[in-house]
Amino acid sequence: MVPAPGAEASAAGRTGQAPSTQGPAGGLNPKQKSKRRRKRKRGRKVFARDAVANPAGEGMPAAPAPVPDIGVEIATAPPAVGGTRESRWPPNQDLPVFAALDLGTNNCRLLVAVPGRPGQFRVIDAFSRIVRLGEGLSASGRLSEAAMDRAIEALKICGDKLRNRAVEKFRLIATEACRSAENGSAFLERVQAEAGLTLEIIDRQTEARLAVSGCGSLVERDTDGVVLFDIGGGSSEIALIDVRGHRSPRLASHIVAWTSLPVGVVSLAERFGGRDVTPETFKAMVDCVREMLEKFEGRSRLDHLVQGGKFHLLGTSGTVTTLAGVHLGLERYDRRRVDGLWMDRASVDRMVEKLLGWDFEARVGNACIGADRADLVLAGCAILEAIRDVWPSERVRVADRGLREGILSELMGDAGVWRRNWRNRQRS
Repeated sequence: MVPAPGAEASAAGRTGQAPSTQGPAGGLNPKQKSKRRRKRKRGRKVFARDAVANPAGEGMPAAPAPVPDIGVEIATAPPAVGGTRESRWPPNQDLPVFAALDLGTNNCRLLVAVPGRPGQFRVIDAFSRIVRLGEGLSASGRLSEAAMDRAIEALKICGDKLRNRAVEKFRLIATEACRSAENGSAFLERVQAEAGLTLEIIDRQTEARLAVSGCGSLVERDTDGVVLFDIGGGSSEIALIDVRGHRSPRLASHIVAWTSLPVGVVSLAERFGGRDVTPETFKAMVDCVREMLEKFEGRSRLDHLVQGGKFHLLGTSGTVTTLAGVHLGLERYDRRRVDGLWMDRASVDRMVEKLLGWDFEARVGNACIGADRADLVLAGCAILEAIRDVWPSERVRVADRGLREGILSELMGDAGVWRRNWRNRQRS
């Protein structure tokens, strides 16, 4: 491992004499002199030489910006491309690297992270690109050549990032587009041949569980019930969570019912049109999704909690983060301001009405929507409205996190990286 800047200087400070700052004895007897010297030696870390050579402290490089502790399960720093383990972490800690890749119907996303304090991790590399793998899938039943080409180019970048790091454990998943496409398996064979990555197609139940695991820290301790929803490109996962009584560190263990709707922003927009959406078209979208939710047998499992003040919705998707960005009036999307944001019922109503009143060009011109999402965002809003109809709530919490964070949390938990004395055992 490459030594951290300043490590050699601070090591010399530990093994050698502290610089002399002692003044005249001033009548002190030998015992008093000795006692004074010992005190100064123990406090060597405050001497100017150590402070200049190593401003972060003994044997440690300058620390990265602190990560706010926002919950009990996961707290991540905003994804920051670049940086290495050597430059971000003390050289005497051999932290394992974990990675999670999610190839969805609309996006290709990668996170690379190292464990932090119990239940937390730090992102050291990230990648995200809209590839629209599921474009045209709802009509043809197959992934198009152009869509597969876009996805493979993004996956090649992800493969390079993974190969450039000593990743200890990773999980690479594909979701609805590859699940439902006739040529989904053939596409993954092509991914293996061209990008050198072996992707796993997960089922809908696993997808719902991972979404819940990724958002655990956004469910506060005094909460009784949550409906968590993940509006994807080709499917939408919904989990009903009862967290009354004893709470497990893994939020997914509190799921009492779940469903996966075979509709997402891409498939719904392709069916009804996403570019020019009239109020009548929007209502038709909402009704379509509402009919699907009516078939969900477990939808009433939290009815006894919905009317209470300790129930809320929790959304993880581009739809809710976009609404939050528009609500905040951001000139540029800022994950730090969006992730964990609370929106009340009236605020969500206003934002949906506002977006429905914009034409396509106005949506393109908004910094939190842009050309990539301008034809999809209203389809996402329609799915959100159907969910709010079935589970009315005074509050919605916004999560800019999801499957990748859930994968990382489970990988690190299974590896035992947050167990007591784990790092000491690793060193020995």
